[in-house]
Amino acid sequence: MTDKNQNSSNEATSVKTKSTPIDFAIRYGFLALLVALVIFFSLAAEGFAGPHSAVFIFQSVAITGILALGVTCTLVVDGFDLSIGSVATTALMLSAYVMVVWEMNAFVAVIACLVMGAVVGLINGFLIVKMRVPDLLATLGMMFLLIGLQRIPTQGRSIATGMTMPDGSVANGTFSKAFLALGRHRFDFFIDNLIPFSVIFLLVIGLLIWVFLELTRHGRIMYAIGSNERAAALAGANVNRYKVLAYVISGITASIGGILLAARLGRGDLASGNNLLLDSIAAALIGFAVLGAAKANAFGTIIGALFVGILLQGLTMMNAPYYTQDFVKGAVLVVALVFTFALSHHRSGGHT
Repeated sequence: MTDKNQNSSNEATSVKTKSTPIDFAIRYGFLALLVALVIFFSLAAEGFAGPHSAVFIFQSVAITGILALGVTCTLVVDGFDLSIGSVATTALMLSAYVMVVWEMNAFVAVIACLVMGAVVGLINGFLIVKMRVPDLLATLGMMFLLIGLQRIPTQGRSIATGMTMPDGSVANGTFSKAFLALGRHRFDFFIDNLIPFSVIFLLVIGLLIWVFLELTRHGRIMYAIGSNERAAALAGANVNRYKVLAYVISGITASIGGILLAARLGRGDLASGNNLLLDSIAAALIGFAVLGAAKANAFGTIIGALFVGILLQGLTMMNAPYYTQDFVKGAVLVVALVFTFALSHHRSGGHT
């Protein structure tokens, strides 16, 4: 009997030893790829490793990352939100309209945007949970609705101080300095480096969502719903409530991203949010590959956003044609996900 137990122990140790390289590749492969990318661009693109390039990367990553964190919450409950880009752009236009056209203060503009994001999230959740509309179709419909809605008040024009409105009136309001500071203020870091205020927003929101998903009972329930909705319901979880909550969080984070974008630009620019949806989704999906999580997670999403920012900054500094950037992003996303899930499947098969 002792010999049998010893043999079993040896076999288990052998299996564990054989799987160690695969486990290491799954856990650290993407981070190694990220480091290799930084080294490559540092050598191939002059100035990439400099402080100004780093500040630009952080600034571009912040808004994408905040939107991606909202998408992460919907992915956790096995959903998906295609409306985040349009919610962000609507928040951008709404904040500009409140301050420039209605001549109200920054506080009112911020509250209006946050309420708008929450309401959009509630409607998305209602359509998906109560009306049984598939999440992709519900959020796609919301995306088109918002794209049209944000253009109606100005007849498709961007909002800026001094513009003539469709009714003939002139918009004399301005963006307040306090509001602009949200997107333009920077903190001293070391000697001559500056960290954009928007990056602080990203880190704080990322930490809050990470704590919520990983360390609270509610987060564990949301993961359980995403893993097996029926089992979670049988265990007593209010599946519908948590699904709606996920879309509300997504709507609010998207509106925060839009506020920060408006504060950075200082005008209501309709075209400024064109790439937010694809970049945010890419960041959230790349997060599956970070540390071998193979699931949506806040830490992986932030690393995914950083990866996208580094990739785009590096390609830009190497003078790569703009029309190749989406192709490269897509290729990296596919490789990262295939690498992660293929190796994970191989590992689970090896233990079987």
